[in-house]
Amino acid sequence: MDKRISPISKLFLVIVFFILYAPIFFLVFYSFNSGGTMSNFEGFTLDWYKELFHDVRLLIIVLNTLVIALLSALISTVVGVLGALVIHSVKRRQTKNTLLSLNNVLIVSPDVIIGASFLILFTMAGIKLGFYSVLFSHIAFSIPIVVLMVLPKLMEMSPTLIDAAKDLGANRWNVLSKVTLPFITPGIFAGFFMALTYSFDDFAVTFFVTGNGFSTLSVEIYSLARRGIALNINALSALLFLFTMLLVVVYYFITQRNKPKGMGVRK
Repeated sequence: MDKRISPISKLFLVIVFFILYAPIFFLVFYSFNSGGTMSNFEGFTLDWYKELFHDVRLLIIVLNTLVIALLSALISTVVGVLGALVIHSVKRRQTKNTLLSLNNVLIVSPDVIIGASFLILFTMAGIKLGFYSVLFSHIAFSIPIVVLMVLPKLMEMSPTLIDAAKDLGANRWNVLSKVTLPFITPGIFAGFFMALTYSFDDFAVTFFVTGNGFSTLSVEIYSLARRGIALNINALSALLFLFTMLLVVVYYFITQRNKPKGMGVRK
């Protein structure tokens, strides 16, 4: 069977990637424009990046965004792993499918509905909108993502591994810590990085639950863009793109390191 890619398929891939990445590179390119506009490139400058790093308020917002993303990803990973273990341990098929459906509903639900729901919840509960409202919201919509990342690894695990561990005298904690968790580690890392990315990029939910005096990068970029085109937005977006690429590279190396040896394709 000939597995070579046809010229038409290659051309289609080039067009798709061009459509996806051309606006990003256009944005990054003009972040070095000394002219101050995105219509005519007059010369190379780093002034917009210098202006960005001298903006104390924006640096605080970057710090807020990182703290929210890291905390929500960490907490949602712990809760999501526990949830995946519980769902996997359910023996009754109908109950398991019901739990999976409830988990998937949160993923496919529109962000506007989720954001409005959290806004109503926090308002009725008397919770002040700000850091904690954003954190709780990000944890809530990240947990189902982690569950979906971890469950396939649990399903791949052979029951004989657990039976062998029990035959050797391992208790439940030993089975969990020395057999199950090491086996599903790639899924845990995948869930963590997915939750981190979703939290870092989220706008719709965050827009509803952000109060006065607290903001994240997605909401701040939206506010800056509404005032007009400024190349410091380009500089900020370029740095965010580099940060995202860094996360992808780190995740790739982690998955490669955790990949079992001898998994190569035999010719």
